Order: sequence, then C-alpha cells, then structure tokens
Amino acid sequence: MAFEARIARGPGVEVVFAARADLLERALAAALSRGASGVISFGTAGGLAPDLAPGTLIVAEAVEGPFGRADTDAQWSQRLAAALETSPLAGRVRRGVEAAVVAPLTGAADKQALFRSTGALAVDMESHLAAAAAAARGLPFAVCRAIVDPAWRSLPAAATAGLRDDGSTSVWPILRELVRDPAQLGALLRLAADARAARAALVEARRVLAQAGVL
Repeated sequence: MAFEARIARGPGVEVVFAARADLLERALAAALSRGASGVISFGTAGGLAPDLAPGTLIVAEAVEGPFGRADTDAQWSQRLAAALETSPLAGRVRRGVEAAVVAPLTGAADKQALFRSTGALAVDMESHLAAAAAAARGLPFAVCRAIVDPAWRSLPAAATAGLRDDGSTSVWPILRELVRDPAQLGALLRLAADARAARAALVEARRVLAQAGVL
C-alpha cells in the first residue's frame, strides 16, 4: 500500500491508505474534511476474471461489496478510461465491476467463486470504503486499479505476513514465514514479478491521467 501511495501522490492529489478498515475510514474522513473534489480508489487489485494478466488496468463502472453496489461517477470514469485508451496502455484497459471484500482473498478457488457470483473483474479491500466516504459527502467516485495476482494464482502465506495495520510492510514476518515453509519461495518470486508488472502499469497510468488533467 505504501508503494501505491507513492505512485498516486502528486500536485492536487492527497493520498490516504491503511490496511485496517477503521484506520482507513478515519484517514479518509480527515482528508475529506480538508476539502476534495472527488475520491478515486487507485492502486492494485487481485484478478477475478480468468483472462486478465498482471498489469491489466480496471476502470470500474461500479463496486460490489459489503455495503452493496455503489456506482462510480459515469462522466469521470469515462474521462479516465478515454485518457488511458488513447495512450500506450490502451490494450490493457478494461471496464466493468470491481468487487470489494473485508479480508484478503488469496486462494484461486475463492477468486473463482467470487467471479461466478458477482461477475467482477477484480477485487480489493478498500474501494467500498472509498465509495461510502464519497457518497456520504456527495462527491464523485472512481476506481482505477492494476491487477497484481491473476485469478488462477493462489498467494502464499508469506505474501500477506508482513502487512502492518497502517498499510506499510515489515520484512521480518515474511522471512519468518519463509523459514517455516521454504517451499513458498517460488510462489513469492512469481508474485514479485506480477507486482512489477502492476507497478509499471500504475506508474504509467498515473502519468497519463495527470497529463490528461483528469485527476
């Protein structure tokens, strides 16, 4: 989450992030009390649609999550998608539904089940909270997320072992998990490659969206 924030941050954009829902809600409320023209859920997501590779960008039309369905702002989302679709990222942009969950969805079977029940392209743990915060203040809301782990891949326990409540990462719990089960190393290295693809897509998307003046 910290690396997502570093990519998103820039002139006119205030960034908030946290892994724990109550901390994120508090940070969102504080940021929005200082004034905002909109809320965008920007970062990475897990893949649900089976044909989407790491680095695919999702511009969501709606979020389906614990609070029900929340539509994104149609005009803003169209402007985001149009900017990306006229850039070198054009072949990697998809429109559709984003799912939101309250706990990490790490297993391929769980991802397949959520895809079947919602038809969502990808999943994250923050978009429903961002949507609720925007709705409570009458602000437009949008989603731009890059897929990290594709639908067919399960994440090793080490992948989430080091995530702190504030959204930063501690290396030591990851190393302890690898010492406990060294067989996870191969899956963790594959995830690192997927994360590089997602990061590159986010960096380029942030540049394109800033140049287009849609943030």
